[in-house]
This record gives sequence, structure tokens and C-alpha cells, in this order.
Amino acid sequence: MLAVEDLAFGYGAREVGAGVGFTLAPGEVLCLLGPNGGGKTTLFKTLLGLLPARAGRVLLDGEDVSRWPRSRLARAIAYVPQAHAAFFPFGVRDVVLMGRASRLKPFASPGGRDREIADAALETLGIGHLGERIYTEISGGERQLVLIARALAGEPRLLVMDEPTASLDFGNQTRLLTQVRRLADSGIAVVLSTHDPDHAFLCADRVALLHGGRMVALGSPQVTITSETLRLLYGVEVAVVPLTGHGRSVCMPVLPAP
Repeated sequence: MLAVEDLAFGYGAREVGAGVGFTLAPGEVLCLLGPNGGGKTTLFKTLLGLLPARAGRVLLDGEDVSRWPRSRLARAIAYVPQAHAAFFPFGVRDVVLMGRASRLKPFASPGGRDREIADAALETLGIGHLGERIYTEISGGERQLVLIARALAGEPRLLVMDEPTASLDFGNQTRLLTQVRRLADSGIAVVLSTHDPDHAFLCADRVALLHGGRMVALGSPQVTITSETLRLLYGVEVAVVPLTGHGRSVCMPVLPAP
């Protein structure tokens, strides 16, 4: 569904990254790993059409999305930011209903069908009980799930998630990644970024490593995440230890000897 071809991206005259290419099929999770300043968020903004590509193309179903009107792009791709400052005491259900905006005509109000879809998104993520709560009064982990529900309410084919586990505790990180995997299994394509390579082992089909705006590796987590590649990305020694009987590994930083 998604094809990124030799993409260069940046701000104004400043190039942040170049030569990035990958594909993403329905039902697949692609995890983007890279250090701070490596270009992950800028790449996402280019995929979303918020920044123009400096070179290369972003294709959906073979069509160059740079030629699409914003309304069509918003219906195809949904975005979950890494943080959301909540200033107004909207109800949780109303926040999720905002995800229907791309499906409504100008100046139209959500109808019964829109409310059914919003409620279904809440139930899909197991937070239907929060519908009557105030968004500013729920926990950070709950707010992140509400933002995902808002994205799902737009019925997208592709979900872009910028560090969705940032600032979440261990339990909420695990619950969120479980939901990411379930969403992909339902047929949605998901691309997400994280700073924790263990997250890729938990939910990703493939991993893209971005360093200095360049893609240095792309493949399955088991093949791509190694001590050598993590040293290249983060400049620290990491042991990648297979978990017997689980088919995946865990990453353990190696501290210098005292």
C-alpha cells in the first residue's frame, strides 16, 4: 500500500535526510529506530504531507500523494503524535469524534453513524468505559490510547505513530504495543518510531534503522537489531540476548567496568 522511493526530506534549505526507501503492506508493522536528531519526526512529517519531499516520492497504492488534496490524504493516513498538550476539558468521546473530521462535509456535524464509529474505536482499544470522562483528567497512558482511538475513528488505511510509548510507564507501554499488534492484525498498516529496540521485538514485522537521516538497515527485528547496529545508532555497547522458547531477543546495555 505504501511505497517510499529514494526520499529526501528537510526544512527549507536544510536537508535532514536522503535516500530513504521502504514499502509497507496492510497488516504490517514497521518500527523506525534511531537516535535523537536522526530525522525520524521529519520523515514522518514528510510522509504525512506536512513537509514537501525534497526528492523522491511517497506513493499510496501506486499514486503520488503529493498530488492528493489534503482531505483525501487525511482519510487515508492517520497520525498519533508523541505528546499532546490538553488545555480544554473536552469529553473523551468528543476527542475521538474529532477523528471523523476528514469524513465530514464542510460545516457538517457528526451524526449517529459517526458516534457509533467513535464508540467502536474506544471499545477496540478497551477504553469504552472512559467515554464520559474528561480528557484532561485521565492518565497519560489513557490519553495516548484515546489519541489512537481518535486516529482509528477516521478509518485510515495507514497509521503513523511518533514515539507512542514516550512518557508511559512499563505497563502502559506493554498495553499500547499489544494494541498496535492487534490493529495491524486487523489489516491496518502501522509505522511507528521508538527509542527502545525491545519494542520492535514485541510488535514489529520489520525494522528500519535511521542514522544521520540515512537508512542504515532494513529487515526483520531478529536480523536488523544487533550489537553492531545498536552501537552505530546510539554509541553504546549493547548485548542482544535471545530468549529461549520465545523467538525474540532482549537488548541489555553493557555498562563500562568501574
